[in-house]
Amino acid sequence: MIMSRIEAPRDTHTGDLTDRLLAGLPPEAVLTDPDVTVSYGRDMASFCPAGSPAVVVLPRTVEQVQHVMRTATELRVPVVPQGARTGLSGGANATDGCIVLSLTKMDRILEISPVDRIAVVEPGVVNAVLSRAVEEHGLHYPPDPSSWETCTIGGNIGTASGGLCCVKYGVTAEYVLGLDVVLADGRLMSTGRRTAKGVAGYDLTRLFVGSEGSLGIVVRAVLALKPKPPRQLVLAAEFGSATAACDAVCRIMAGGHVPSLLELMDRTTVKAVNDLAHMGLPETTEALLLAAFDTPEPAADLAAVAALCEAAGATQVVPAEDAAESELLLQARRLSLTALEAVKGTTMIDDVCVPRSKLGAMLDGVERIAAEHGLTIGVCAHAGDGNTHPTVCFDARDPDESRRARESFDEIMALGLELGGTITGEHGVGVLKKEWLAREIGPVGVEMQRAVKRAFDPLDLLNPGKLF
Repeated sequence: MIMSRIEAPRDTHTGDLTDRLLAGLPPEAVLTDPDVTVSYGRDMASFCPAGSPAVVVLPRTVEQVQHVMRTATELRVPVVPQGARTGLSGGANATDGCIVLSLTKMDRILEISPVDRIAVVEPGVVNAVLSRAVEEHGLHYPPDPSSWETCTIGGNIGTASGGLCCVKYGVTAEYVLGLDVVLADGRLMSTGRRTAKGVAGYDLTRLFVGSEGSLGIVVRAVLALKPKPPRQLVLAAEFGSATAACDAVCRIMAGGHVPSLLELMDRTTVKAVNDLAHMGLPETTEALLLAAFDTPEPAADLAAVAALCEAAGATQVVPAEDAAESELLLQARRLSLTALEAVKGTTMIDDVCVPRSKLGAMLDGVERIAAEHGLTIGVCAHAGDGNTHPTVCFDARDPDESRRARESFDEIMALGLELGGTITGEHGVGVLKKEWLAREIGPVGVEMQRAVKRAFDPLDLLNPGKLF
């Protein structure tokens, strides 16, 4: 898209901002047509306000990002960093009069080193693109959010995202070794390392991971890689209750097993996936548990887990016969959120993570909340690490149903905290959970986090209004 400076509305403030930006950016990188900029207004979250950006900038180089931030500082204009806008908390939503800094054009994989087991990438690299590129070198980048075909590494870093493999391989934060970050005033700072070990000074790299673009703009990342594992095999276990399925999860983890994936879908989610994709999943089940192993001999591991599932009350346990059947089951799990959105047209996706031992209580509580509010709430979960995604399905055109959806969402977060959990395991705080962050970390925690924010961004220009 090429900006039309004649057709775009031009007030004095926007005109001066645009001129200053164009002094260091090519015309095609600066968009001011409101019919275009409005499409950059928000991410995928419901119930999150979004403003109208004054301009959208799509830089391709670090120097261009620095120019944007210097201009923003000089003119005191807020900047909202964006990736693919697949986020679910409003963290990428624009504010009125801001510069939206879309980093999707910075999409180069700069280096893949099999010896050092690292990749160096720009923030706009799509997760799946990186994963496939490193596989050609016999390597593996484990973090795999459900939106991995479209979400970017920069967005993954911003929200410290997870994925289906977290139970064995951990989340994004564990793979970010170093960062190049453009600060609010345009200075470039490097954090972390390329080495396997390093403890020099404060761990500023981890500070930026999960900061949702509020402390600086990530323009380059050094990511740790693993050796490519064998193809995983998946087992599907049906249960007559969610409680029994959660008991199986506890037995598996207490038994010392290390599955590469341990996912749960409740009956509402299973039905929604069948309705959307006609996958033939067993709708007679109350909960479907998927367990996978990518060990050299996965059949033995699956057999041990099958026995534990049966001991917990599984009504049927079916191991996949090959990698193709395994992938089909995983595709069903990846479709969960899309399928639940199709139930009523709109969803609010919770992201509550609880101790594994409280997983059954969490699912029972969600079922009670759904009944009390007369709503459809499906639950899919990264069961192996206690990260649940209760998804409230509602008709956004119905004011009463929308009100009940918001109330149920808040009750689910309160339940998570009561069970010793956290309001977000991987989606971030953004706008949606600001008040709940304060409840979780308390007034002293909020005070210290605001102090960190002031140290990096004293003018409050970077993604203002997010987190707290």
